[in-house]
Amino acid sequence: MEYRYGSHTVYRIEYHFVFVTKYRYPVLKGDVGLKIRELIRQTCQAFEIEIVKGVVSKDHVHLLLSVPPELAPSEIMRRIKGRSAAKIFESYPDLRKRYWGQHFWARGYFCATSGELSAEMIKAYLEHHFEPRLEDNFKTEG
Repeated sequence: MEYRYGSHTVYRIEYHFVFVTKYRYPVLKGDVGLKIRELIRQTCQAFEIEIVKGVVSKDHVHLLLSVPPELAPSEIMRRIKGRSAAKIFESYPDLRKRYWGQHFWARGYFCATSGELSAEMIKAYLEHHFEPRLEDNFKTEG
């Protein structure tokens, strides 16, 4: 397990994202897919987001990202999808015919947290950390 370090933080925060092209058009193949991969890499690098693993499929993208604690998942998606959509239309103007209204990506996305500890492991640790008291899920030591 590798931790990342900020000026005042030690962290390991990973999110699994999946997002799709508008109307699930299969346009992320060949040069367009390679360009999207490059644009996502550039955006992640600019915001100190580490790509742990990623796959660009013909109509969607899977990303496992290690992110700084100040970035919310919604902000990460806004930046990745916004920047890549604008730049892909610059590089491939023909895509504008298919995607009117400047919307390359569908509105939503999937996001799940990822880590070495399961929720059950954390709950078990916290249950046995102090003497059991009442049926309280947020305990104090004293």
